Amino acid sequence: MSRNRQVTLHILDKDYVVACPENEREDLLACADYLSQKMQEVKERGKVVGTERLLVMTALNIIHELLHKNEKSSYNEVTDVEIERLQNKINKALAQQQSVV
Repeated sequence: MSRNRQVTLHILDKDYVVACPENEREDLLACADYLSQKMQEVKERGKVVGTERLLVMTALNIIHELLHKNEKSSYNEVTDVEIERLQNKINKALAQQQSVV
């Protein structure tokens, strides 16, 4: 079991110290970098004033990306199932046709 250690996260020109299990440190740092990058993108658009609003808008954008990605993933899974069903139907029809000949 990993012990919690302090990790300093640098997000949009500010440092935040948080506790984190050692084995999750790299993932946490990557998440902080991603968040900082996304916040910078929203900030550069220039329409959001204040750190709190900037954070909320960034969080909404990230959640939107995640949900959109999950929708595509679900769509692909449904499509794969339908393709497999159709392949089975074609194989069955071909097998029936070969047995008649």
